[in-house]
Amino acid sequence: MKEFKIEVIKENAASVIFLGNGKLPISRMEDLLNQYGNDGWDLSFQIVEWRRLLLFWRREAAIITFSRDKK
Repeated sequence: MKEFKIEVIKENAASVIFLGNGKLPISRMEDLLNQYGNDGWDLSFQIVEWRRLLLFWRREAAIITFSRDKK
């Protein structure tokens, strides 16, 4: 039996609105992956999608799925 956990990491909204584009926070993603890896979680699946921000903007979001054997 396995258990799963899902995390969503999004671009900074302020940079999307004021600069017109942003980027996914790679260092935050690395910290999250290392934290879950130390707790015994494995990266199961990852997808990057565009999500609407307010009325006129879009921003990228990484949806990361972790899994591990249930204790």
